Amino acid sequence: MVLTGAATAGESPTNAPAKLVVARSVFVVPTSVREGRDPFFPESTRTIEAAVATTKTVEISALTIKGFSGSPGHRLVILNNHTFAVGDEGDVLTPTGRVHIRCTEIRPDLVAVEINGRRHELRVNMP
Repeated sequence: MVLTGAATAGESPTNAPAKLVVARSVFVVPTSVREGRDPFFPESTRTIEAAVATTKTVEISALTIKGFSGSPGHRLVILNNHTFAVGDEGDVLTPTGRVHIRCTEIRPDLVAVEINGRRHELRVNMP
């Protein structure tokens, strides 16, 4: 076997190997036919319908505060029979369907939630 251009002992190679950069694949679910289609089922609109369904509008009046619990340092709120702490996310059943919410703030008179990236405030109705 013959090697040409090999470095001799004590010399550093002039052509150091380049660092390998791994490309990351990014997959985006299309929200319309213009954005793309399923390559295995090109006539299917399954992914488009699912993307549109997740951005439906929600009646904020469908969310009701059932009660509060927890210690003063760690407050919990019950919204439509689902318990949340600040920062918790979850799905809540409403008359119009399932809604994914994130609890951002709990105060004695107010609960702030985020639905589809928009902040909503629920006021406590005290008699």
